[in-house]
Amino acid sequence: MAVTTTHMIKPLTADTFRAWLSLVQKHNGVWGGCYCSYFHGDTERTIKSEYDGPTFKQRLVAEGVAHAALVFDGDDVIAWCEYGSPLELPRIYHRKEYDAGENKPAPWRITCFFVDRDHRRSGVAREALDGALELIALAGGGEVVSFPNELAPGKRTSSSFLHNGTRAMFEKAGFSFERHIGKSKTVMRTTVPPACG
Repeated sequence: MAVTTTHMIKPLTADTFRAWLSLVQKHNGVWGGCYCSYFHGDTERTIKSEYDGPTFKQRLVAEGVAHAALVFDGDDVIAWCEYGSPLELPRIYHRKEYDAGENKPAPWRITCFFVDRDHRRSGVAREALDGALELIALAGGGEVVSFPNELAPGKRTSSSFLHNGTRAMFEKAGFSFERHIGKSKTVMRTTVPPACG
């Protein structure tokens, strides 16, 4: 029997922010109250320390410097994949090690995933990743780098450890492994062609 999905990918915008926020609030702000803002820095108009998590993220969305592919199931967001430029997402784990080996910085990076606890281990993280790549294509495409975790074969781990997905998921999406950073992080890269039309 074929499995069908009614999921739809939409970008994080002022129009989809409330649906995104509902998922975040269902999970107590996710990742210890991060509100998907850990990888963001201050902007010229918004200083992170001056706002609570939801307000900070909403301001970045309004400024056009917060991007994510949202997986919708009907009216509900059930997962997302955060992406953006290095300027939008300057904070990454093992930054010094990454920078030391980076000869040609990519214009796009993918930094974070989150999946509703009621939809985990069902493939929606991969849907979110594919959605992010589609949105990057619509924005002109280009090289995309990410930092997924590499797990030992057969090892299971907490989803909080896998905030950036797994090497295996990225390989299936067409990313190439470049190197390790830190204990279990990888640097993986792909090139997304611009969308036609």
